[in-house]
Formats: sequence, structure tokens, C-alpha cells
Amino acid sequence: MKIELPLGLGMALAQNEQAMKKFELLSENEKRALIERTHSVNSKSEMDRLVNSLCCDKGAAF
Repeated sequence: MKIELPLGLGMALAQNEQAMKKFELLSENEKRALIERTHSVNSKSEMDRLVNSLCCDKGAAF
């Protein structure tokens, strides 16, 4: 089953190549968990922090 990205998440990933590569390596369950977290994001800066956590936070777990 193909996972559909929310528009904001897709745009944020497109602007961060390193995070996009990490996202592609996530399991389906990890991708779903990250997408679920986007539902509580209220601003572009929050989305950027969430996406940056893929490549910059060593302990980020989804």
C-alpha cells in the first residue's frame, strides 16, 4: 500500500535532501508514525523542526 504524504510534509522534505533520504529508509510503520505526528503541526517552522529531526536528531524515533 502506498503511503500518501501530507502536502506540508512533502514540501518540507523536498527542501531538505538529507531528511528526504532518511525518510525513504524508514519502514512503512515509521513513515506512518511520522505522518501521524504531522497532524499536530501548526506552522511551517514546526514542520521544519519535525523534518530536521530525521537527519539531525540522533535519537529520533518514529
